[in-house]
Amino acid sequence: MSEILERNALELRERILTREVSAEEVCRTFLDRIDAVEDRIRAFTFRRPEEALEEARAIDRRIGRGEGVGPLAGVPIAVKDILCTRGQPATCASRILEDFHPTYDATVVERLREADAVVIGRTNMDEFAMGSSTENSTFQTTRNPWDPERVPGGSSGGSAAILAADGVPLALGTDTGGSIRQPAAFCGVVGLKPTYGRVSRYGLVAFASSLDQIGPMGRTVTDVALLLGRIAGPDPRDSTCSALPVPDYLAGLGRPLAGLRVGVPEEYFPSGLDPGIRESTRAAVRTLETLGAAT
Repeated sequence: MSEILERNALELRERILTREVSAEEVCRTFLDRIDAVEDRIRAFTFRRPEEALEEARAIDRRIGRGEGVGPLAGVPIAVKDILCTRGQPATCASRILEDFHPTYDATVVERLREADAVVIGRTNMDEFAMGSSTENSTFQTTRNPWDPERVPGGSSGGSAAILAADGVPLALGTDTGGSIRQPAAFCGVVGLKPTYGRVSRYGLVAFASSLDQIGPMGRTVTDVALLLGRIAGPDPRDSTCSALPVPDYLAGLGRPLAGLRVGVPEEYFPSGLDPGIRESTRAAVRTLETLGAAT
C-alpha cells in the first residue's frame, strides 16, 4: 500500500505545503485506491475524479507561486449525499431527488472549499438518513470493508466504509440518533456528533431539525479535530447556530484528563450484551481512570 494512504490528513497537509509530495499525487493515489475497492464496498453515489484532480493541480500551482492556501490544502474528502453541493447531485440516496442538483453549497461544503480541501465525491447512505445499515439506499447497498458480508452501519455508512478502506483521509457525515457514531464504530474509524449548534446545518436536507447535526469523520482523533475546527462556527443562515468562538481543538487534544468526569450509563450494559463488547468497554473505562479521569 502506498505510503500516502497511510498518512493522516494533518501529515498530508504538511507534506503538500512543503512540496514533499504534490496535491495531485495525493489526489491520484486516493482515487486509485477508490477504484480498487469501490466495486467491493459500494461507498459512493457520485464521484468527480477529473474535477478533483484539476482542483489539486490548481493548489500545486498556487503553492509553487508562493501564494497562500487553506488549512486543508490538497487533502481529499468525501461528503455524505445529504449535503447540498453546487452543481452536484444531492440525492439523499432516493430516486425522488435523483435529478436534484443544488445551485448553492451547504455552509460546511463552502468552508471545505475555503480551506482548499479536495472533494472526491458523495457517499452512500440510508434513504433520507432513515436507517442504520446503509442497506436502505435506493441505489446500492454499502458493505463493510472489513467483511463484505456485514453492514457498515448507517446512515453515514458510505463515509465510514470508504474511510476504513483508506479511500479518503476525511469525510463528512450527519447524525440524528447515531448516524455518525454507529457506522464509525462498525467500521473502526472515528466519528463525532458535535454539540447542537456548533456546526451550521444550512444546506443539509433535514431529517429532524431539532436533532440533526453535521459532523467530522476520519481515521484518527487528530484528523477529526482538524476537520471540526474548519467546519464549526457561527452562520447567520442557520438561526440555531452558536455564536460562541471555535476553540483550537487540535491544541485541546494534549490536555490531561485529571479532573474530567466521564459518565458511564448502566443502560450500556444490559443483560445479553456480548461478553467481548462488555469487556472492551470496561477496559476503555479503566484506561480513562488510569489517565486520571473520574467515572
